[in-house]
Amino acid sequence: MSPRALRAPLTVTAVVASALAAGLLVVPSSASAAEVRIHDIQGSTRISPLAGQKVTDVPGTVTAIRSFGSARGFWMQDASPDKDRATSEAIFVFTGSTTPTVAVGDAVTASGTVSEYYPGGADAGLQSMTELTKATWTVTSSGNELPATFRLNDSTVPGRYAPEAADGAGTEGGATGSIEGLTLRPRSYALDLYESLEGMRVAVKNAPVVGATSSYKDLWVTAEPRRHRTARGGALYDSYRDPNAGRLKVASLLPYAQHPFPVADVGDELTGATEGPLDYDNFGGYTIAATALGELADHGPERERTRPQKSDELSIATYNVENLSPKTAQAKFDRLASALVGNLASPDIVALEEVQDDNGPTNDSVVGAEATLKKLTDAIAAAGGPSYEWRQINPVDDQDGGQPGGNIRVAFLYNPKRVSFTDIPGGDATTPVQVVKKDGKASLSASPGRIAPADEVWKASRKPLVGQFSFRDRPVYVVANHFNSKGGDQGLDSRFQPPARSSETQRTGQAKAVNGFVKELTAADPKAAVVVAGDLNDYQFSPALTALTKGGVLTDLVKRLPRAERYGYVYNGNSQVLDHILTSRALRRPDYDIVHINSEFADQSSDHDPQVVRVRP
Repeated sequence: MSPRALRAPLTVTAVVASALAAGLLVVPSSASAAEVRIHDIQGSTRISPLAGQKVTDVPGTVTAIRSFGSARGFWMQDASPDKDRATSEAIFVFTGSTTPTVAVGDAVTASGTVSEYYPGGADAGLQSMTELTKATWTVTSSGNELPATFRLNDSTVPGRYAPEAADGAGTEGGATGSIEGLTLRPRSYALDLYESLEGMRVAVKNAPVVGATSSYKDLWVTAEPRRHRTARGGALYDSYRDPNAGRLKVASLLPYAQHPFPVADVGDELTGATEGPLDYDNFGGYTIAATALGELADHGPERERTRPQKSDELSIATYNVENLSPKTAQAKFDRLASALVGNLASPDIVALEEVQDDNGPTNDSVVGAEATLKKLTDAIAAAGGPSYEWRQINPVDDQDGGQPGGNIRVAFLYNPKRVSFTDIPGGDATTPVQVVKKDGKASLSASPGRIAPADEVWKASRKPLVGQFSFRDRPVYVVANHFNSKGGDQGLDSRFQPPARSSETQRTGQAKAVNGFVKELTAADPKAAVVVAGDLNDYQFSPALTALTKGGVLTDLVKRLPRAERYGYVYNGNSQVLDHILTSRALRRPDYDIVHINSEFADQSSDHDPQVVRVRP
């Protein structure tokens, strides 16, 4: 059983109540058995016109049963649909922690209260599921043929993802932009199509896997196999306008002992039919709750290896090592080390993100990370790599966000046989690094140093670390970054369209701060070799990256890759860019590579792919 299936009993939420008060929903005075079928309950918008009302003797055929967790129940579908494409013909009957006493193929008449369930709560901004709660039912016959599945493919899934709410439409608690009051247009928008199929039997055939199997036993496929594919078989996300409408999560209703869930990587395929009722949750949105799973065909590519740097090339990598601490299993240290040596060819400099303190998530006053970095560098040496040294600055306790108690920070590893670090004292958690002149040349007031650590843009977020290195007697400035996360943003499948990206404001401010620092450095030395690297938690087409590259002071190297190779992170079936390496004008011919070893695979040592650039300062 997945812990993500757990939930509390359902109630009519304040969102529905406010919609009723605003006149967006009309509740009939009665709902007698003679006049109510499932499509009457579902209605032609996202909220049932009978929300909060009791219905009796609603007919349907049981198509699937969820018999695990505290969200048990069954789906029933009307075998006599109406002619309105906007109205779903199925509904989930919620029975809580009790396994329902029905069988697939039973014809039933069900009674209960029509409820709108918001996964994650109404404040999460997601769409609701119309359900029957406090239900009773009567089995009238058994062994009935199930309604045919609706085939999801290129011709049935619209290319456009979601409608935009009219100005002021669907006001909820002062927020505008809800699409709940809009009549569904399933031929025009994918989200409307999926809502019109809520609970109904759907199928995908020969579906490409675009999101690897997770620890929760689910994966992502696309119903549009020819749309926006990456070079290695994923679904490329490279515009806010098009989030790949055909993406769907696949979970299983089948007993695991008899039907183990497939362990799939991006680029694999579920051959044949994958089918089941169309569900919805707060960990991915629309989901095929599979009663039949296609056979796994292994088409996925191998993990990549980048080429070694040449003697006159300086190689600089960035790698988010995902909450690394001495409490992390040794196997993960070994895998990270093996990747740095074998897949990344032992970079000269590595900007690390998510390095935790020496006791990891234990929330006390410990902030040092010497043990964490020693354990990693020892593992690298054991894997045949260089004897890396490191530089970092301990943060103020509990001030940089991330896992509570972990005190994540960015840090540098460097190979002293290839590059030297210019140590300049004065850097600490709260003192801002400055650009200074020494002997008529640009330098730093401290190395390593932090950029504007007291600025509000870094509140509860990691501060950038600047280090001055020397390669072949040339100074090179590297800025390691980990911008604030997307936590709090509304999902692509939100009932608010377009979804709000509230976290974007802080990241854009952070980008402006780094851009300003680099401008100061290049103003002092127009030929300064600067590399900005790290997990920026944003896309190459985002306002944050526009702010970071403003004035041409930095070039975002991901834009120099072929379009189908612009990704290093996979989220909900979308292959996308979160990590970046940017270079200043002085570095004219950078050789840049995103090394795909994690994000596309069910077996990961981090959820991010590392990146490397080779430059000649």
